[in-house]
Amino acid sequence: MERNASAYTLRNYRDDLAVFFKQVGQKPLRQISPLDVRGFLADQSTKRYTKRTITRRLSCVRSFFRLLCRDGLLAHNPAAVVPSPRLERYLPRFLDEEQVKRLLGAPPADAWQGLRDRAILETLYSTGMRVSELTGLNLEDVEEISGTIIVRGKGKRERLCPVGQTALTAAKRYVAARPKKLLTPAALFVSQKRTRLTVRQVDRLFQRYARQVDLPLPLSPHSLRHSFATHLLDRGADLRSVQELLGHRSLSTTQIYTHITPQRLKKAYDQAHPRA
Repeated sequence: MERNASAYTLRNYRDDLAVFFKQVGQKPLRQISPLDVRGFLADQSTKRYTKRTITRRLSCVRSFFRLLCRDGLLAHNPAAVVPSPRLERYLPRFLDEEQVKRLLGAPPADAWQGLRDRAILETLYSTGMRVSELTGLNLEDVEEISGTIIVRGKGKRERLCPVGQTALTAAKRYVAARPKKLLTPAALFVSQKRTRLTVRQVDRLFQRYARQVDLPLPLSPHSLRHSFATHLLDRGADLRSVQELLGHRSLSTTQIYTHITPQRLKKAYDQAHPRA
C-alpha cells in the first residue's frame, strides 16, 4: 500500500504469501532460513508453475522479510541470498495491420452493445492502454477537443494519452446510443446490467470477435497493446515516445517491442542497400 499498488496487485501478493506460509508450516519467522525459501522454490517448480510466477512469489516473500527487517522484527532476510530463476524472454504476440482492421470492423453497429464493443477495440488500439485502464475510464476522462484521454495506470499514476479521431468518433457514437439510466453513470464503458464493464467481460468480447474473424488464437485484449507499440515502431516512432505512451516506468520494459518484423527488415534493406 505504501507503493500505491492496485487492489489486484495487493490480492496477488497476499495470495503469494499464503502459498509460501502454507509450505513452511507453523515455523516461527525467526527460524525460517534460506534453505526453507529454496525448498519453497523447488516445490513450486515441481508443481510446474511458470518461472514468471515463481519469480513473482519469491519477490513477494523477499519484500515481506525486508519489511520485517526494516521494522526491527528480524535481523536477517532469509530470501535475500536466494537468486531468482532466470526468465525466458518471449516476443509479444501482436496482430498485423490487416488483422487489426478485420478485428475492429467485427462488432455490429445495429445496437448500442455493438457500438460499445467497437469503441472499446478502437480505443485499445488507438491508445495502447491496458484493459484495466480502459475499464477504469470515466466519461470526463475523454477530452474530445484536445484529442486526449486521462489514463490511470499502475501505482495510480496518471498520464495523458493521445487518441485517434476514429476512436473518438466510435466512442461518441456509443455514448449517444447507450442507455440513459445507468447504475454507474460516470463510467465510460458499461455492461448489459448498466454497471461498469469488468476486465473479464472485455476479454470475453475480444475472444468472441477474434474467433469471428478467424484470428490465430490464443490471443487476449493485451495483443492490441502489443500491436499498438509494434506498429508505431514499424512506422518510425522512437522507443522513448512509445515508452511514454505505454506508461512504462523503465525503458527496458519497452525494449521487448524492438523485435524486428519482416516489414521493418525489408524497409531497412530497401533504404540502406546500394543495390536494393
